[in-house]
Amino acid sequence: MKITKQEYVLNGLDCGNCARKIETGVSKLDGIKTCSINFATGTLTVTHGDTQETMSERIEKTVQSIEPHVSVSPKEAGHQHDHGTKHLKSIVCKLIGGAVIGITAYLIPEDGWLQFVMFLAAYLLVGGDVVFKALRNIVRGQVFDENFLMTIATVGAFIIHQYPEALAVMLFYQIGELFQGAAVNRSRRSISELMMIRPEYANLKVENETIKVKPEEVSVGDRIIVKPGEKIPLDGLVMEGFSLVDTSALTGESVPRDVEAGKEVLAGFVNQNGILEIEVQKELSESAVTKILDLVENASSRKAQTENFITKFAKYYTPAVVVLALLLAFVPPLMIPSAQLSEWVYRALVFLVISCPCALVVSIPLGFFGGIGAASKRGILVKGSNYLEALHSVRYAVFDKTGTLTKGNFTVTHIAAHEKWSEEELLAFAALAEAHSSHPIAESIKAAYGSSLDESRIEAYEDIAGHGIKAIISGVHVLAGNDRLMEREGIAFEKEKRNGTVVYLAVDGKFAGSILISDELKDDAIETVSALKQLGIKTIMLTGDSNQVGTAVAQQIGIDEVHTELLPQDKVAKIEEIDQQKAPHETLLFVGDGINDTPVLARADIGIAMGGLGSDAAVEAADIVIMTDQPSKVVEAIGVAKRTRAIVWQNIAFALGVKGVFLLLGAFGIATMWEAVFSDVGVTVLAVLNAMRVMK
Repeated sequence: MKITKQEYVLNGLDCGNCARKIETGVSKLDGIKTCSINFATGTLTVTHGDTQETMSERIEKTVQSIEPHVSVSPKEAGHQHDHGTKHLKSIVCKLIGGAVIGITAYLIPEDGWLQFVMFLAAYLLVGGDVVFKALRNIVRGQVFDENFLMTIATVGAFIIHQYPEALAVMLFYQIGELFQGAAVNRSRRSISELMMIRPEYANLKVENETIKVKPEEVSVGDRIIVKPGEKIPLDGLVMEGFSLVDTSALTGESVPRDVEAGKEVLAGFVNQNGILEIEVQKELSESAVTKILDLVENASSRKAQTENFITKFAKYYTPAVVVLALLLAFVPPLMIPSAQLSEWVYRALVFLVISCPCALVVSIPLGFFGGIGAASKRGILVKGSNYLEALHSVRYAVFDKTGTLTKGNFTVTHIAAHEKWSEEELLAFAALAEAHSSHPIAESIKAAYGSSLDESRIEAYEDIAGHGIKAIISGVHVLAGNDRLMEREGIAFEKEKRNGTVVYLAVDGKFAGSILISDELKDDAIETVSALKQLGIKTIMLTGDSNQVGTAVAQQIGIDEVHTELLPQDKVAKIEEIDQQKAPHETLLFVGDGINDTPVLARADIGIAMGGLGSDAAVEAADIVIMTDQPSKVVEAIGVAKRTRAIVWQNIAFALGVKGVFLLLGAFGIATMWEAVFSDVGVTVLAVLNAMRVMK
């Protein structure tokens, strides 16, 4: 059976509890293999073995039966994160109509059947859908939700003849739901702005003309034209043209980059002035922009411990308060002779209204998703809110060296010619000896030579593994390699004392000099380590480089601890050793970029990959990807994580604190239904608005 993955947009979904019920209902359908709802983006993802059309119809019917106000549409069709204008107008008209009827009933001078009927009509107009959903859910065994709490509280108020308060509670509850929906939708719109980087079209070059096509229709190897002001639709290599490109959508960097022939560009970059001809290197599904969107949209499927705790908390909390409300309503009148049943039932009803856990269920996921969005705006892609929360507790920051703390661009920094040889002659011999090598050291020597190489001068060539090169160049015997090559060939040489990689040269059996190649530090490497130390985080460097080079770099940057000459498996062993030193609540992060770092990225509590220059394998294995290749983004990511966690816990403390106070006030008869409405709906709206601050 072929398994199909399909995504749907749930328009009008603004309640975390509703999302949970829909997820449960859809997952029970025959043929559904997996089902998950991303509340932050309002997206339902299912895998199934049925035909797409049949399953779509069944899912739509199921969602409509559970939450009639939520509409379902395939994700490809596009969507809006709101209830729709018509739906909003109908709700507002109902609320105004109910309020007018209620005020009229309140102004009737005498109590009687007319007043009761008018209040009941207003109540059903305003809250009939809430009562209907509560009754339907009870039949299905889904008792404890906000609809049940509101129905019990308001119907109970009618029974004890508190008609105005019953209507007012339902009226303000519905108004609050509207505001809550607006706040959730506003947060989603902020999040959806991150998704606007997806290119809409590509100018495909066909012979001497260009055709506007969808990016997914372009193949690898095709040529596309990007005009000023257009988004680059696919990853590729610039073949012709020069321009400045805005990379901020992917990297968070505000300064434009200049690109020319031979430079790589990514989908989502915006061309600013020149015309570029680009050869496509990756299909749209494999492009950087698609991976970023997938990472951001799917990040909330990996929930943080705080989110999981709140979900479980709400599951047991609601039944518990219902039991407490029943005890509050009936125990005091039975135990205290002077206690009136109607008074204690009223207190219990107030207690129920206050107890709704919406503020926590809605605002906590939005808080974490906002943090993920804020990080992505800075070029930091977090693959799940669990990793964002883990960043708050980092105790050890472990770094790879080459390509992570250093640029990975080896350059010739010093030439020491011996006796009769000049620096130019030495460099020419070394460049010709390395002519057939693609090693970074060889490339740096050839780059330093600068001129084209006359390979016809190379009469013989031998690559000695682990030592260097033996060659005959224009009749001269040349050795170019490390100190082991000199020792093996019995050449007396002068050892270079500077830090870096050294290539020693001998000509016709005599030492001719040495060339020093060094890797430059990244501009922000020193400030990154300094900032981490200020946060109380211990910094460690693991490298396969020599002890001399690794130690020198660590001292220059200010790293606390360094381990050198490590193979990939040695790095994993060292990470496990460091992991044993940390406390249970502390986390260890590793930052790397190469394919050899993949095992360590997977083993660390948090793996961070340099995504701009890093290998695809490293990016796949990592939990967080830094698009700018700047190590200082690690500090920024920790800052976003700490701010997100602070706001999430503000919401938890605020919601539980306010509800706790009002639950006590309600139990002692001090709080009325009016205060109860504020503690439920008001707290929810304020908590959601507070969660949106994370995006700033």
